[in-house]
Amino acid sequence: MPSVVFVLPDGERKEVNVLKNASAMSGAVQGGVTAILAECGGACACATCHVYVDPACESLLPPVGDLEDELLDAVAAERKPNSRLSCQIKITPELDGALILHVPDRQA
Repeated sequence: MPSVVFVLPDGERKEVNVLKNASAMSGAVQGGVTAILAECGGACACATCHVYVDPACESLLPPVGDLEDELLDAVAAERKPNSRLSCQIKITPELDGALILHVPDRQA
Protein backbone atom coordinates (compact mmCIF):
# COMPACT_ATOMS: atom_id res chain seq x y z
CA MET A 1 0.00 0.00 0.00
CA PRO A 2 1.50 3.37 -0.98
CA SER A 3 2.35 5.84 1.76
CA VAL A 4 2.05 9.63 1.87
CA VAL A 5 3.62 12.00 4.38
CA PHE A 6 1.46 14.81 5.76
CA VAL A 7 3.30 17.63 7.52
CA LEU A 8 0.92 19.14 10.06
CA PRO A 9 0.79 22.88 10.87
CA ASP A 10 2.89 22.30 14.02
CA GLY A 11 5.60 20.55 11.98
CA GLU A 12 4.69 17.00 13.04
CA ARG A 13 5.09 14.51 10.19
CA LYS A 14 2.45 11.82 9.86
CA GLU A 15 2.96 9.00 7.37
CA VAL A 16 -0.25 7.29 6.28
CA ASN A 17 -0.94 4.33 4.05
CA VAL A 18 -3.34 5.00 1.20
CA LEU A 19 -5.08 2.46 -0.98
CA LYS A 20 -3.74 2.41 -4.53
CA ASN A 21 -5.75 4.80 -6.75
CA ALA A 22 -7.52 6.35 -3.74
CA SER A 23 -7.21 10.06 -3.01
CA ALA A 24 -4.69 11.55 -0.62
CA MET A 25 -7.71 13.01 1.21
CA SER A 26 -9.23 9.58 1.86
CA GLY A 27 -5.88 8.38 3.17
CA ALA A 28 -5.65 11.40 5.45
CA VAL A 29 -9.13 10.83 6.86
CA GLN A 30 -8.57 7.10 7.37
CA GLY A 31 -5.10 7.75 8.78
CA GLY A 32 -6.31 10.21 11.41
CA VAL A 33 -4.99 13.45 9.91
CA THR A 34 -7.65 15.53 11.65
CA ALA A 35 -6.39 18.82 10.16
CA ILE A 36 -7.92 17.66 6.85
CA LEU A 37 -11.64 18.34 7.36
CA ALA A 38 -12.91 16.90 4.05
CA GLU A 39 -16.44 18.19 4.65
CA CYS A 40 -17.74 17.08 1.24
CA GLY A 41 -16.21 13.61 1.49
CA GLY A 42 -14.06 14.00 -1.60
CA ALA A 43 -16.61 15.37 -4.07
CA CYS A 44 -14.42 18.40 -4.94
CA ALA A 45 -17.08 20.73 -3.56
CA CYS A 46 -15.81 22.31 -0.33
CA ALA A 47 -12.04 23.06 -0.43
CA THR A 48 -11.54 21.80 3.15
CA CYS A 49 -8.85 19.31 2.13
CA HIS A 50 -6.39 21.99 0.99
CA VAL A 51 -2.70 21.08 1.10
CA TYR A 52 0.58 22.50 -0.12
CA VAL A 53 2.55 20.04 -2.21
CA ASP A 54 6.20 19.93 -1.22
CA PRO A 55 8.20 21.59 -4.04
CA ALA A 56 10.29 18.44 -4.47
CA CYS A 57 7.10 16.51 -5.33
CA GLU A 58 5.18 18.93 -7.55
CA SER A 59 6.43 17.42 -10.80
CA LEU A 60 5.05 14.01 -9.79
CA LEU A 61 1.44 15.22 -9.99
CA PRO A 62 -0.77 16.04 -12.97
CA PRO A 63 -1.80 19.67 -13.42
CA VAL A 64 -4.67 21.22 -11.49
CA GLY A 65 -8.04 20.70 -13.20
CA ASP A 66 -10.51 23.52 -13.89
CA LEU A 67 -12.91 22.72 -11.02
CA GLU A 68 -10.05 22.28 -8.55
CA ASP A 69 -8.55 25.58 -9.72
CA GLU A 70 -11.86 27.34 -9.13
CA LEU A 71 -12.24 25.88 -5.63
CA LEU A 72 -8.66 26.76 -4.72
CA ASP A 73 -9.68 30.41 -5.04
CA ALA A 74 -11.96 29.85 -2.02
CA VAL A 75 -9.59 28.10 0.40
CA ALA A 76 -9.38 29.45 3.96
CA ALA A 77 -5.57 29.58 4.10
CA GLU A 78 -3.48 31.45 1.57
CA ARG A 79 -3.54 29.98 -1.92
CA LYS A 80 -0.01 29.38 -3.15
CA PRO A 81 1.36 28.10 -6.47
CA ASN A 82 1.73 24.64 -4.90
CA SER A 83 -1.81 24.55 -3.44
CA ARG A 84 -3.89 21.48 -4.24
CA LEU A 85 -7.04 19.82 -2.96
CA SER A 86 -6.02 16.46 -1.56
CA CYS A 87 -9.28 14.91 -2.83
CA GLN A 88 -7.95 15.47 -6.34
CA ILE A 89 -4.57 13.81 -5.78
CA LYS A 90 -4.84 10.18 -6.86
CA ILE A 91 -2.25 7.98 -5.16
CA THR A 92 -0.39 5.74 -7.59
CA PRO A 93 2.41 3.27 -6.86
CA GLU A 94 4.87 5.81 -8.33
CA LEU A 95 4.03 8.21 -5.49
CA ASP A 96 4.75 5.66 -2.76
CA GLY A 97 6.95 7.32 -0.17
CA ALA A 98 7.70 10.25 -2.47
CA LEU A 99 4.72 12.51 -1.84
CA ILE A 100 4.91 15.08 0.96
CA LEU A 101 1.86 17.26 1.61
CA HIS A 102 1.94 20.22 3.99
CA VAL A 103 -1.37 20.94 5.74
CA PRO A 104 -2.18 24.64 6.20
CA ASP A 105 -3.11 26.05 9.60
CA ARG A 106 -6.81 26.30 8.76
CA GLN A 107 -9.32 24.66 6.40
CA ALA A 108 -12.50 26.59 7.11
